[in-house]
Amino acid sequence: MIEEPRIAELDATPTAYIRLTIPRNKMPEVFGPAVGELISTVTGQGVEMTGAVFAHHLSMDDPGSFDFELGVPVSSRISPTGRVEGGRRPVTRVAQTVYQGPYEGLPEAWGKFHEWVKSSGHEWTSDIWECYVVTPDSDPDPANWRTQLNRPLLA
Repeated sequence: MIEEPRIAELDATPTAYIRLTIPRNKMPEVFGPAVGELISTVTGQGVEMTGAVFAHHLSMDDPGSFDFELGVPVSSRISPTGRVEGGRRPVTRVAQTVYQGPYEGLPEAWGKFHEWVKSSGHEWTSDIWECYVVTPDSDPDPANWRTQLNRPLLA
């Protein structure tokens, strides 16, 4: 279900993102159009995307909603346009793994990943990063979808 977790350091990088706070059950209908808006804005400004689309969940405290930044790393800062803002991911030390499978399996994958982080003696911050490495746009078979899970760690 998940690859062997590891500790990694993510480099600082500029990002473009849309901040969303939505009910969890609205994710399937909101996510795709927001990704399209994000990519259209970035490419429309002639800025290169330098990595996979991500969801930076700012807090997982409310079981009924998601509060997150849907974004993409970019080669240079973008000009804010509509809902799309420019930001920056700081250098971040994370526990990291990759889950392969349909998105419905992500909660279980996160659970197994959190067990590993705890049993390894690490403590985490309140946010998480999901990076969508292989998506329905690149492979229609959900069994092949790959989502990188990142849990920022406390010092």
